[in-house]
Order: sequence, then C-alpha cells, then structure tokens
Amino acid sequence: MNNVFVYCELEGTTVADVSLELLTKGRKLANQLNCQLEAIVAGKGLDGVEKQVLPYGVDKLHIFDAPGLFPYTSLPHSSILINLFKEEKPQICLMGATVIGRDLGPRVSSALTSGLTADCTSLEIGNHEDKKAGITYENLLYQIRPAFGGNIVATIINPEHRPQMATVREGVMKKEILDTHYKGKVEKHDVAKYVQETDYVVKVIDRHVEKAKHNLKGAPIVVAGGYGVGSKENFDLLFDLAKELHAEVGASRAAVDAGFCDHDRQIGQTGLTVRPKLYIACGISGQIQHIAGMQDAGIIISINNDENAPINTIADYVINGTVEEVLPKMIKYYKQNTK
Repeated sequence: MNNVFVYCELEGTTVADVSLELLTKGRKLANQLNCQLEAIVAGKGLDGVEKQVLPYGVDKLHIFDAPGLFPYTSLPHSSILINLFKEEKPQICLMGATVIGRDLGPRVSSALTSGLTADCTSLEIGNHEDKKAGITYENLLYQIRPAFGGNIVATIINPEHRPQMATVREGVMKKEILDTHYKGKVEKHDVAKYVQETDYVVKVIDRHVEKAKHNLKGAPIVVAGGYGVGSKENFDLLFDLAKELHAEVGASRAAVDAGFCDHDRQIGQTGLTVRPKLYIACGISGQIQHIAGMQDAGIIISINNDENAPINTIADYVINGTVEEVLPKMIKYYKQNTK
C-alpha cells in the first residue's frame, strides 16, 4: 500500500535502460517517503530477471510471465497494471517516455482516473498549500517538465488522485546500482487472474527492430553542430573531427530542421539526452531546449563566432571563430600530438 512502483520495459528478457534509471530515482523517492520500491515486469521466459532488477534497491518485484505478453501489446499490459494497482494502491507509478510508455501510461491513468505528466525532466517530493481551500498536502510528487516550448519549467502536482503517474525520457535520470546483493521479495503472479483471454485479440505476427546507427547516449565524446555550422557540407567537418577523436556526432534541432543532419542525432528537449565526458558545441547558440539535453556533460567546449551566444555562459572553454576556421586546425594539431 502507498508504495512507489516502476513499470520495467523489456526487450526480450532484458530490462530497458530507462527503467533501470527510474528504479534508481524510485529508490530515492521511496527513501524520502519512507515506503517501499516495487517493480513490475511483464513478458515471457523471465526466469532470473530479478537479477537485473533487485540490485537497484527493489523491495518487491512483480513478475507476469506468459507467452502473450511479449512482444508488447496494449491490452494485456494495461490490464495487468490496472488490476494490480487496484489491489496494491500505489502512491506513485513511473515509466519510460518511450513508445510503450506513451501508449501504456494514458490507458492506465484514464482507467484509474489518476493524473499523468509526460516527459518529466525531474521528480521531487514536496508539499503544496491550497490557500483557497485551506488545505496543505504533504509529500506530493513534483512532476517537473519544460512547457511552452521550453520557455518555462512547469511543476505539476496531483493532490487528490492516486497513483501519481509520470513518464520520463531515457537519459534524464542516472542509472546506479544500489547493492548487487540487495534482498527483495519476488512474487510471480497468475497472469490469467489479471488478463482476460479477449485482451490477446491483437497478435504480433512479424516484428523487426532496427539497430541503432550510432551510440550517442553512451559516447564519451560528442561533437555537436547547430544552425551556425551553415551547411550540410560543413557538417562533414564535424564527422572528420569525430573520426579523429573516436567520438559521435550530434546536432541541435535547428540544424536538423535545416537538413544539415539526420533527426536521430538530435540532442535536446525533443531529442536525446547525453552525458559525455567532453561535449564540443559547434555553431550552437544554446537555446534552453538544447541545453536541457547536454548540460550534464563533463567538459563543454563552445566554438562560435558570436561572443555573446548563450551556450558560452555554460561552456568551460570558448573558441571564438567559425567552424570552417577552427575545426581543420583542431584536426591538424590533434593529429600532430597523437603521432
């Protein structure tokens, strides 16, 4: 009762990184609320899945193992969460802002008449005073996310209804194992008690998963370009530098919209969140939407011909100049120093 729940997304029998990130955050929230952290996995062939989940500080793992639960389809997974939550009455439920989370979250929150905040960038616990009603609510989940195109940061609360639900994008939270030998309870449920046969009406006949073309989220060095790079041809300079540094290439939304780079390399509020050791920003002005996706980088180098570009205020080093001037020199001197 009144615990923190995390829905763990699966690819086969492997728990998704975004779910492990949410388990890490969920553990911290549960500590603040002095309650337990519980997790849910639903799929098939899940023997040993607890070894992936319990080390993140999970006190209880709910396992639903049946042939029809993977690949994901909407109705069975919705039924599992809706019926389980009616029994367990959690105060908080977290899930990834993925294709699955965006489908599952609204279905569950609608059925339980609770609230749901999508694409949160931060989660905190705090109080709220309703001065008009003269009521103070304690230990609410602050669901924090950018709003109005990233021009403000909104804090959304759900005082009356439970569970308080939020989806969070991958990479926003840090993933940290609490204890590799953490002792949590594992409960294997009878799926038939939660899912009706008619829920399996949709069957996945064929499924193709496209492999990622790059590893931007895990790259230690990212060379990113903005609209200031000027052209798709100039973006080739970023790829040349990235090749020398064994880095990945990213882009701002403006650069993607201009056709300089592919959408799957977009970094920022509407793209990927990255945490490299080194982030080289080339011709990026530094709008708040972009900064939201890279502000946790270890070292930030800004290459910009505008001395007053907003990104310069958060950069550790600023190189004043154009991409055409600076990048060939960086490549040249890097090659000289690594011989």
